Amino acid sequence: MALNNKNGNHETRGRWLPAAGVVALVLIILLVIYFSRSRNLAVRAVTVERGTISSQISTNGKVEPLHNFEAHAPGPTTIRHIYVHEGQKVKRGQLLLQLDDADARTQAARAAAQLRASEAGLNAVNSGGTREEVLAAEAELVKARTDQEAASRNLEALKRLQTQGAASAGEVHDAENQLQRANAQLHLLDEKKTNRYSSSEIARVQADNNEAAASLHAAMDLLSKTNVRSPLDGIVYSLPARENAFVSQGDVLIEVADLSKVLVRTFVDEPDIGRLTPGQRIDLTWDALPGRKWSGTVTVVPTSVQHRETRNVGELTCIVDNTDMKLLPNVNVGVSIITAEHSNALILPREAVRQDVAKPYVYEIVDGTLKRYEIETSVSNLTQIEVTGLREHAAVALNSPSGKPLSDGLAVRVVP
Repeated sequence: MALNNKNGNHETRGRWLPAAGVVALVLIILLVIYFSRSRNLAVRAVTVERGTISSQISTNGKVEPLHNFEAHAPGPTTIRHIYVHEGQKVKRGQLLLQLDDADARTQAARAAAQLRASEAGLNAVNSGGTREEVLAAEAELVKARTDQEAASRNLEALKRLQTQGAASAGEVHDAENQLQRANAQLHLLDEKKTNRYSSSEIARVQADNNEAAASLHAAMDLLSKTNVRSPLDGIVYSLPARENAFVSQGDVLIEVADLSKVLVRTFVDEPDIGRLTPGQRIDLTWDALPGRKWSGTVTVVPTSVQHRETRNVGELTCIVDNTDMKLLPNVNVGVSIITAEHSNALILPREAVRQDVAKPYVYEIVDGTLKRYEIETSVSNLTQIEVTGLREHAAVALNSPSGKPLSDGLAVRVVP
């Protein structure tokens, strides 16, 4: 029995020895593979994906009313009554506020009287004088014509008598002199009637009349401004005036604007000006309303560069729809100008693209090995870039966590 057990143990060990050898071989192979792979350079990688990429210029801007009305105090006065409140919608022609108009009415009445006086003087110049002066001149002219006709008849009579010897030459000479004086007096009165005033006197009277008319126009304009009415449909967005308060000439009383569309004025740094064209989309954000975005288009591109604080910038404006009236005048907004945008583009992080003197290139990971592929690039922004020359979903190496350089043909393993 003992002999049989001993033989049995030998047989069992004989069967297990080949099996143990196989296991050991497998372990050795796995260890070789493990250590072989562990010697491959660890790299981080990304996958080429399709999507929309845009290139943009980021800056800031200020909102301004597109259609705005500002009422200023026409002179020193007191605010009698205010009919609206800040934030109220108003209609065109609606009375907004009323100023004390006592001084304005006095000035208007005084200017009207001055104009009437100047018009009377102008009429006198055009008609040759006042009515009394014209009547007196007509009477003098009638008398002068009568005297001239009498002197003419007297001369003719004396000449006939002289031919008959009944009048002397001296009498005829005296009659001739008398006729000359009558003719001179008649001519003088005719000139006085038609050219009584010199050109300088006429110009002075005309200037006085023009000045009086202008004074009346200004006085009536001042009077009309004491009742402030809205020239447009809009909203009262600023109302510094207060009832019964005294205001000086030029003080802002009220501001009304149509805020359904607003103008955004922004400044772009000089290196980015060449990327701007009319019609580009602009996106706006306002810190007071997180998550809201407004869009517009570039309407006017910079035509000059100016120094503003520490920047050389060009001024750009755009018009933005603001139908819900949320964007308020004079607020500061963030501005993103979309200079280019492509959809369904192959996109990579910028750090995946390398550049040498020839062309940009990437390292694609193929069967655990880096393969260099030259590519073309297009639209880019701060984090992404559009590429062509790669297949979609290709794995592209970014860098090695160890900081070791990458090269074509290098064996790698991808790590998170």
